[in-house]
Amino acid sequence: MTPESTRKNIKKRKGIYYGWLIVATSFFVSFLTVGTRNGFGVFVIPMSKDFGWDRGAVSLPASIGFYVAGICQPFAGRLFDRIGGRKIMLLGLLGIAISTLSLSFTFNILFIIIMFGIVGAIASSGGSMNIAIALTSKWFRKKRSTAIGIIAAGPPMGAMILIPLSQQLITIMGWEKTWIVLGLLILLLAVPVTYLIIREKPEDLGLIEPDQEATTTTPASSTNNISLATNDWKQALRSPLLWQLSGAYFVCGFTTGIISTHFVPYVIEQGYSPSLAATVFGVMSGLNVLGVLTAGKLGDRFQRKNLLAVIYGLRGVGYALLLISPGLVGLWGFAILAGFSWIATVPPTTALTADVYGLKNIGILSGVIFMLHQFGGGLSIQMAGELRDITGSYDIPFLIAAVSLAIASFVSFTIREKKYSSRYLVDSDPILQTG
Repeated sequence: MTPESTRKNIKKRKGIYYGWLIVATSFFVSFLTVGTRNGFGVFVIPMSKDFGWDRGAVSLPASIGFYVAGICQPFAGRLFDRIGGRKIMLLGLLGIAISTLSLSFTFNILFIIIMFGIVGAIASSGGSMNIAIALTSKWFRKKRSTAIGIIAAGPPMGAMILIPLSQQLITIMGWEKTWIVLGLLILLLAVPVTYLIIREKPEDLGLIEPDQEATTTTPASSTNNISLATNDWKQALRSPLLWQLSGAYFVCGFTTGIISTHFVPYVIEQGYSPSLAATVFGVMSGLNVLGVLTAGKLGDRFQRKNLLAVIYGLRGVGYALLLISPGLVGLWGFAILAGFSWIATVPPTTALTADVYGLKNIGILSGVIFMLHQFGGGLSIQMAGELRDITGSYDIPFLIAAVSLAIASFVSFTIREKKYSSRYLVDSDPILQTG
């Protein structure tokens, strides 16, 4: 199809751009699926009491699920690039719904390991936030980071609402029926909405992104830029820039894994009450939403690599506060800095990946980057626990986190975004640049 015929067949339409419906649906899907799986912790004690499991045994499904989801993400990304996001999201959501419903029939630890740690984790790689973000990247260019930020706010919102709801349901009707309720929410709400609304790209509906004729930054001359976009995803793996992003994202997972698992025990060991520890952690979780939305918006206004450098740096300062000022000032200072920066890396990381490498292989490249994030988280959770047992404190894990974040901040800052990002290339045909 020639550019002239493209201009005739693809045009802007009045009203709400359909891409925002894609964003809303992706937010809702992430809200339900990630919120449900992240709520596994509230089932630990009631299921342990009923079956006589020790804490290590009942924690095993969650630990296995963490790694399985990470390993499967590149494969899910490759499928996304081949068959499209709508199909893989629907398959993933059906798998998550079925595995969640099946947990109500748990009769031994092996069953929950298989259904939650393996089947559910594999399914979650298809119905994950990362697939939704990769699909959304095709619908936005100028406001890509903002759109991704909204979707990334889904998981913390899900944690804030679904985890307390699950706890209340367990108290009222027991853990078996609570698993059924959560599974039905995904099956009866997320699956139909995804089927009805999700579409692959704007061109399928004869649309282009509105207001794409201008960007928020001044483009550099195309002769000073080198495109890394390629049809061969393996070629992208040989690019140093991809490993700059991946290495920093590994540190992101490494330092957030420590927060999610060990922050509350750390607070209690400092002599504070469990209720205060939960309150501080709750505030930190709430700030996740503000942080990721802010990062998404700023990512469309400034260089994304600079935003990443600031985010990693802020989190590093938070860890330093815990070491320098272990009292209430350090706790609340860490909660604020870590809360704003916890998920804030998602919009600039994914948007920058799409900007540099294009959309042809965005699924698998995002999957590789996310896999390293998961590996970092799994490593840090175990490492921090072991070092705590050996030394009697979390000082060494916190110091390692602070230093690694300083390195991630520097590595992010050195990314040559203006040289490789499509945001700084002169547009030769704006009609063809949706996504």
